[in-house]
Amino acid sequence: MSTSEQQRDRDPATAGPGREPSASGTPSPTGDPAPSDSAAPNSTSPVGRLAATVERLRREVRAAQAEAEGRALVELAKGILVERLGCGPAQAARQLAELAEQARVTPLEFAVEVINQAARDRVSEVTDAFLAAAEGALERASAVRLRAAESGALAADDTQAVADSLLEHALRPLGAVAVAVWAAGADGSLTLSGSAGFSPAEATRWRYVPPEVSTVARRGLTERTGQWFTSLATTGLPTIGRHLHPDGGRVAVPAGTGGRIHGVLEIAWPGPLEPQPPQVVRQVEALAELCAHTLETSTLRHEVGQEPRVLPDAAELMDLADGLHDPALVLVPHVDGDGQLLDFRIQHVNSRFLDPTGRPRAVVNGALLLEAFPMAAGKSELFQRVERVYATGEAYRAQRMHLTALVDQVPLSAVADISISRHGGCVLLIWRIEDETARLASLLQHAQRLGRIGGFEENLLTSEITWNDQLFGLYGRAPSSTPVPLEELPAHAHPDDAVAIRRFLRTLLHHRRPASAAFRLQRPDGVTRHIRVVAEPVLDTDGRLFVVRGAYQDISAQHWTEVALAATRDQLAHTEQQATERNRLTLQLQHAIMPPTQAPLRVSGLDVAVRYRPAETEHLVGGDWYDVVVLPSGLVLLCVGDVAGHGIEAATSMVVLRNALRGLAVTGAGPGQLLSWLNIVAHHLTGAVTATAVCALYDPGRRTLRWARAGHLPPVLVRGAEAAPLPLVRGMLLGAVPEAVYEEDELQFAPQDTLLMYTDGLIERRDRSVEESLSHLLTTARSAPKTLDQQLDRLLTYSKSDTDDDTCIVGIRVA
Repeated sequence: MSTSEQQRDRDPATAGPGREPSASGTPSPTGDPAPSDSAAPNSTSPVGRLAATVERLRREVRAAQAEAEGRALVELAKGILVERLGCGPAQAARQLAELAEQARVTPLEFAVEVINQAARDRVSEVTDAFLAAAEGALERASAVRLRAAESGALAADDTQAVADSLLEHALRPLGAVAVAVWAAGADGSLTLSGSAGFSPAEATRWRYVPPEVSTVARRGLTERTGQWFTSLATTGLPTIGRHLHPDGGRVAVPAGTGGRIHGVLEIAWPGPLEPQPPQVVRQVEALAELCAHTLETSTLRHEVGQEPRVLPDAAELMDLADGLHDPALVLVPHVDGDGQLLDFRIQHVNSRFLDPTGRPRAVVNGALLLEAFPMAAGKSELFQRVERVYATGEAYRAQRMHLTALVDQVPLSAVADISISRHGGCVLLIWRIEDETARLASLLQHAQRLGRIGGFEENLLTSEITWNDQLFGLYGRAPSSTPVPLEELPAHAHPDDAVAIRRFLRTLLHHRRPASAAFRLQRPDGVTRHIRVVAEPVLDTDGRLFVVRGAYQDISAQHWTEVALAATRDQLAHTEQQATERNRLTLQLQHAIMPPTQAPLRVSGLDVAVRYRPAETEHLVGGDWYDVVVLPSGLVLLCVGDVAGHGIEAATSMVVLRNALRGLAVTGAGPGQLLSWLNIVAHHLTGAVTATAVCALYDPGRRTLRWARAGHLPPVLVRGAEAAPLPLVRGMLLGAVPEAVYEEDELQFAPQDTLLMYTDGLIERRDRSVEESLSHLLTTARSAPKTLDQQLDRLLTYSKSDTDDDTCIVGIRVA
């Protein structure tokens, strides 16, 4: 049983073909069914709605002639079915309509057939034959589930019980696991009216969805055609129970009757939803219509209670419209016998209403919207907007809509602001015709206010002076006070601006030319404002000056902005000069202690080369350092390091560590002990700086190298065509802790071996890891040129570092 059938059962006066014939669905004298309004071709398009309106007016004339011809036979057939089938009049009317539709004949033709068959006492056989061929197996199964759900819903007291009945009887056989019934508010909000299959906590969390929040149910409400989502994962929309079945399918179908949407029916599946057959789609739509009747009944119950959800009736809306200062129409839905929305009837027009074509209010009042304003179904889609507001409850506003959207006889320049809102079961349409003169005056007033501009006009013959409100505000004077003449302007200005004001007045009044001046206005309240005045003379036909008009503009904000900008510019120049001088001194200090090239070191059987490349930008003076020196013991001290940070602090810390290591090295201690002592220096004596370093002692006699590291990259050994970093030894960076122990390792050199010690400025990149950069360095180092200097130059040339950091390289080659 469909919900439309239930509605006919509840109201026998509107039931089936046996009801009183109306303008739609009434047989013609020839027995052919007159097409209903809802079946008009393309009835949802603007042109289709206009055509439907014209066709409906013609059918009303024909319907009056056809009423008496078929009524008697239809009523007689209904009486036969009541007697033979043992049912009520409403059930007989429904059976008559269904059998006529299944037989593809008109109700009148089928009524004649029933009467003829009754004469031969074969009514039962005829009925059984039609019922046997009505639907297939799937249709019968869907009908059984639908009727079971309808029975449970009709016996339920509220929407929650309806949701339980729908899930139990109709939706679980389809594989659904949960259902939610949403009620649509007048403001476009959604309220969870009933749910089944969701936990109480989830239902409480989703009790209310504010307007404009995009959810699955909101999509079903706004689209109005029903939304079937294969999986929630593809939608990205939040909804009730999404975390329980993130890949499940969802269906959101609007629940509406008579052209008005009362809410949304949302159904959840545990897994992806496959395309459903038409029978299932029709069943879901029928269930949504059933929910609409339940929501409508619930709304009516609320209206008579203490908390009405909508305005009680059209009478209150009419009183509200009469109190407005703008033209307003109160619209009520106009539906056909099947409850389909056809048009809106103009229930009331207020006293402010002026028809754009000059028609009296009595002509418009009571007419259908498309009859009175046929262009409302045109390109402006005004009728569709009214229909949408009525269906969803979401208000609509539009500015500067041309009134040709209502009727085509008005000038194209006539525009209006449109407001459409729903109140209960009615729609309020308001428009305000724009006054172009008033609009331009308002724009000028706002422009003067935003620009802090005050206008004036002074008649030199009558001494009459006119100021606007903005000018009184600039002067700090009350609007009721006397305006200040131009000749008295110097008395209200700063004394230092008197010369500029007199020059302005002489040019304007004596030479009679436009003039301008900037001065400081001293107001009565003690506030000084920076003002620019611009004025022009107005001459009569004889060339005599009789009117001066112009404007004052408050330029205080601009003045102080320019002052602040000039001060900032001076401060910036001073800061830049200080920074440049600081960087210059830092570079001089760094280069004095760390020259880019090392003086040749003469050690028997050992070639030593050093390269130092400062940062590419002067403001990034770093703390990279190196040292190569022959100790009194005959050993060669080799070291590189990098102090954290940049600037003068890093440079001075580098000097302290470099000199401290030189002094500690003469003790004869090994590299591990030297780094332990240097860590104490970094932690206690230099302001707790941190740094990395590699320290090595080369013994020329044994061709051995003892080395240690403090958080630094290990040296690289190039032997023949192979290049590889030395095995890592443990040692944390300098200055991190008060005391630290550093491991040592020893390397035995072979002839023509090359050792490279470097800082991270040689290989560090922002877009690559250290391992990738080190691999590139090893590849470059394998192709060693003939001399050590050429090899270091090659490393600097092909370095891919992009951090603009200092770079130090110390290379030794054993002969």
